[in-house]
Amino acid sequence: MRLLHRASPWRGLFAGETLPDPATFPPLLAPLRDALVCLGPDPSLKSSKAWQYELCRALQRLDLPGWRISQVLSDHDDWLYRQSIRHSLDSLRSDGWGEPPVAYCVLTMGSLARHESLLSPDQDNGMIVADYPDDAHDTIDGYFQALGERFTDALAQAGIPLCGGQVMARWPMWRKRLSEWREQFRIWTAGRIVKRVQQANILLDFAPVYGEAALADALRDTVVETLPPCTLFLDEMTALLDEVPVALDRFGRLSPDGREAPHDAALNLKRQGILPLQNAARLLAIMYGVRHVDTRSRLQALLAADVLRPALAQNAGEALDHCQTLLLDAQLTSLEAGRRADDWVDLRQLSDTDRLRLRHSLQQVSRLVDVARRAKPALRC
Repeated sequence: MRLLHRASPWRGLFAGETLPDPATFPPLLAPLRDALVCLGPDPSLKSSKAWQYELCRALQRLDLPGWRISQVLSDHDDWLYRQSIRHSLDSLRSDGWGEPPVAYCVLTMGSLARHESLLSPDQDNGMIVADYPDDAHDTIDGYFQALGERFTDALAQAGIPLCGGQVMARWPMWRKRLSEWREQFRIWTAGRIVKRVQQANILLDFAPVYGEAALADALRDTVVETLPPCTLFLDEMTALLDEVPVALDRFGRLSPDGREAPHDAALNLKRQGILPLQNAARLLAIMYGVRHVDTRSRLQALLAADVLRPALAQNAGEALDHCQTLLLDAQLTSLEAGRRADDWVDLRQLSDTDRLRLRHSLQQVSRLVDVARRAKPALRC
């Protein structure tokens, strides 16, 4: 695995409040410059989201690997989040709500927080609100409820659907004061109650996208301090690895599970390849107090801590890149055919060489999952 120890300039592409000026791009970046010219200087959020197809094709022409394209796509989704929140704050001011009454931080969760999202994410987000007196709850929480409703609606209109599981800042479950989040997390991690473990699993991959990042850092401190000794909770996290099996049979051959498949040769590569890898890396990261959220950085930290052998860390990182590349290509092909971008890869469209490489990648995922299953923290809550 090629590990980068410095920030990539690609990560700054959508860091500003406005889109990059294509006039500043050198000829070497002509594909991206031309894509930005086509988008225009002041596009709607809906046009910006739909433009991600052109963005992907431009980045492919620039020979960026799939994992880097996934990062840039996620950065652009972050930009859409920030624009939606800014527009929502403006509308609250116009409607007489005034300024935010206390500090707050909007979080993304899941693949977007890991910056491993592709072309079809839904919304997974939350909000941390700075602590305030209980007698001010109706007024202060009312403001942030309105903000959560407005920015999630704006994102849905832009093309990032509302979360079917209701994991969004518009709901009290995912909008709390910092002290409430800390207490909620301690409740979730106190034992082996499956539902609580599943809810905590959603929160474990979070990243600040707007507001006071220090609130997210404080919650991260709670996660790192609370979880490594909680082996009852971690035992259940380990058991949940079996709920998302890798798409291999007992002989190491490709074997899709067939659930909701559009045809017999369809493989849900997100569910049976990418998610098991991400879940195993998350579990190991939690066990060993790793603060990183993205899978590649987690693998690097686990390698540095001698938790993973160099070959497995490298192979797992390459497997993630390969699976993301295959799935991104499948999503782009679906969009070109007038279909929605989903998580299915048609094995019939892969050459024999590509199928062998996919099999190898999934075998590396399976090995990482096996390592996570065997890992056991020393202390018990």
